[in-house]
Amino acid sequence: MQFGLFDHMDRGPASLAEDYEHRLCLAEAGEALGFTRFHTTEHHGTPLSVAPSPSLFFAAMAQRTRRMRFGPLVYTLPLYHPLRLAEEIAMLDQMSGGRLELGVGRGVSPHELRFHGLDPAESQARYEEALRLILLVLRSAGQEVSFTGRYYSADAVPIILAPVQLPHPPLWYGIAKPEALPWLAQHGVNLVSSNAAAAMRMITDGYRKIWAADGPMPLLGINRHTVVADSDAQALVIGRRAYAAWHRNFTFVWRQKGGAPHTMMFPEDFDALLAQGKALCGSPATVRAQLGAQLRESGCNYMLARFAFGGMRQEESLAAQHLFGREVMGEFANLPAAAVPMPAMAG
Repeated sequence: MQFGLFDHMDRGPASLAEDYEHRLCLAEAGEALGFTRFHTTEHHGTPLSVAPSPSLFFAAMAQRTRRMRFGPLVYTLPLYHPLRLAEEIAMLDQMSGGRLELGVGRGVSPHELRFHGLDPAESQARYEEALRLILLVLRSAGQEVSFTGRYYSADAVPIILAPVQLPHPPLWYGIAKPEALPWLAQHGVNLVSSNAAAAMRMITDGYRKIWAADGPMPLLGINRHTVVADSDAQALVIGRRAYAAWHRNFTFVWRQKGGAPHTMMFPEDFDALLAQGKALCGSPATVRAQLGAQLRESGCNYMLARFAFGGMRQEESLAAQHLFGREVMGEFANLPAAAVPMPAMAG
């Protein structure tokens, strides 16, 4: 069983510079506590993310940590030229000594795609084509790459950079429904979901049914807002305040431009989120019980804790992470561990 950190990098109560330092401090402290990875999202034109350039943020994290792995969940591939992004991926993997985790996706917000002049109806096709070209580039150092697609092309482009992890860093994908499972399981892609535990069990069972490769099972993770304090009452006060601000950030672009998020729906009220099993909140003993029940029901082998969100102050995040690391994680040390899978060839 492994534990990681997840962060939307949404706008907090401090300055922008303090928001970035907050997360870098969490990464440093989390590494010492035994968290294995730090994942962030990519969003644009919204306070849901103050780090719209994941590569830039992770370049800083590579210098502040030594063992922790990290990566976006996800790079929004339609927003990049694949040749440009492949170079960034290779650079980050080299700068970090091979610690990059490569999350990929098409982007969940049509508004954010339109901000960049893209047609949301094309996002899936652009994503698939971009991923093919990126993976081709990452495994072609020292060669020239030619590619002809509907959206992207390359004409005998010399490939100079290569990642440490060949043929490419481990792939990650955020999933809400099981329809995409066949390709993902066949290619050994690691998964993360914010689904409730029962819905996640359908995904983990389906993945294991398809998975037939040798070697360790890829990581199948659940992502939870997590608040740990000395008492249940104290944690609930913090969680309610912090989540209210996070939810305003989460819905900002939709309130500005119309509609509502069609994936990863979160209720407005923190108590409702907790009742749905999409948050962990309480004393260490309470959170241990909540997490144990969710892991048994979901069939996951990886848990991503979100300790910084909305109105959470840095000292509250660090305290919650410390209590979780010292008094919760050890309870699950004897669960079967899922080692970092070898990067699977995809595309």
